[in-house]
Amino acid sequence: MNSHLDLPLNSQLDLATYKPRGDKRNTAFFEEFLPRVYERRQQTGINDLVGSMAAVVIQVDHGHAVSYMAELSLMGPYRFRECWLMRTHRIYLLAANPAWPRMIVLEPLNPGFEDETTRWNTMYPLSARRPNARYVGEVFYTESARSVREILEAQNIRFVYPGETQNPFYAHEHYAYNHLIFSFLSDHTYNRVGYVDLPLDSLAPLDLGDRVLLDDDTERPMVEAAEQHTALGLDNKILGLDHMATRVLAGDREDAILEYLTMVPYYFWGAYNINEMNSSTNVTRNPKVNDDKLSPARVFTANNTPSYLNSLVNLPMPTEEFVRNFGRRMHHLALEVADGKVDGEQNVDVVVRKLQESGIPFLADVVGECSDQPNLKQIFSKSSDYSLLITEYVQRCQGYDGFFTRENVASLTEAAGNEERYAHGHVFD
Repeated sequence: MNSHLDLPLNSQLDLATYKPRGDKRNTAFFEEFLPRVYERRQQTGINDLVGSMAAVVIQVDHGHAVSYMAELSLMGPYRFRECWLMRTHRIYLLAANPAWPRMIVLEPLNPGFEDETTRWNTMYPLSARRPNARYVGEVFYTESARSVREILEAQNIRFVYPGETQNPFYAHEHYAYNHLIFSFLSDHTYNRVGYVDLPLDSLAPLDLGDRVLLDDDTERPMVEAAEQHTALGLDNKILGLDHMATRVLAGDREDAILEYLTMVPYYFWGAYNINEMNSSTNVTRNPKVNDDKLSPARVFTANNTPSYLNSLVNLPMPTEEFVRNFGRRMHHLALEVADGKVDGEQNVDVVVRKLQESGIPFLADVVGECSDQPNLKQIFSKSSDYSLLITEYVQRCQGYDGFFTRENVASLTEAAGNEERYAHGHVFD
């Protein structure tokens, strides 16, 4: 069996008896259907068919892929591996530690390319300037992509077929033989879920198109960025993806979580209210791994009070303002920073200082502390001009086993909200 599927289930976690953490109260609807989702996954075989996260997929605008991959090489462990040419796109494969998910970057060949992603982006004022820049979704390893599709289609999960999208990456022309499949954009998150039943050490087995060898001048920015990363002493300090966080509307929170848990073998770890920011943070994790870097956690953040009612209570609402300005979409990708110190300075502080010296801007200071007790230190970068994604760096000090602290999340949310405002007329979101 594929090693990414044959993962030992965390023996201490029984989903039938597990009590989610946190203080966010869910509706009776959610509490009724969550265990039924778990039970159906077990009965239909999804729990056994689908394993760990294989890749995350991000699209950028035409002409931005190399610059974005250079940015990724400076800010994290991912390095360019391959480029493939399809009818509408160049497809780039990046990798870090072989045990961690790959990163796939899509770049349209034509600056005027348009598909459903473009149309979603142009609906919102702060994403319209980058019409094709978007986090697309996650790809999961499976024993059989075809079997997963058959099971989930019977549950009203829609998959993309040839002719239903302008980007053949989501539905290869030889679909009957394809080992890579994608769902439609979710109505709740505008993200996709993909499944692959071949290893992603190379894209060659997927028969996507023609291999392209980049010339030295094209590759140089990525090579120099990786060399700078090493020169700054960041190798083995910035590790793999810890989690990724999507922002949705208040009314979509429970639907988004249940839909995702229908499609992948994750569980609802818990949810906390961030009262200062009028939001909740809702975490799903893979019970088959004991290290989130092997299959990163998936977080859903939403307002507690929807925007159309917020004037009655006058609370901050940076989460829903983000959705109104950018649309439902991925907000940030979090990279784990190795726990430890350099000359008495915590690693995350070293990372941030070195990146700032290299021109990477951050939204605020590092929040949290590492002292005598286990804790978290975290910080948000400014969003990438290429992907519109924020990068978070998180150091878990002294084996901290929680996922976050309310105080840290409140500070991070506030910092991001100050950056993501949109002025229209006399109204300032």
